[in-house]
Amino acid sequence: MRARWVTAGLLVLLGVVHAQIWWGRASVSQVDGLRRELLRQEQANEAARLRNERLAAEVDDLREGLQTVEEIARESLGMVKPNEIFVQIQGGHGGP
Repeated sequence: MRARWVTAGLLVLLGVVHAQIWWGRASVSQVDGLRRELLRQEQANEAARLRNERLAAEVDDLREGLQTVEEIARESLGMVKPNEIFVQIQGGHGGP
């Protein structure tokens, strides 16, 4: 008789655990939904990372481009910034 109660109790516990797996807080369907949501978020993060890399490259190009333009303007045209003094040294004799 006692074995039947133990068996019945174990079956009830098995039923509770089984119900939790299928319909509980961490059920199979919820875990599957969370996995799909995680995959979508990872894809969105990758797209954002690529966009950020492109923008960073554009910023670097703009900075480098402005530096190049400034360098050419200084060397070729003798342009100076405000409050700068331009000094040009002419080559003299070749030596003694």
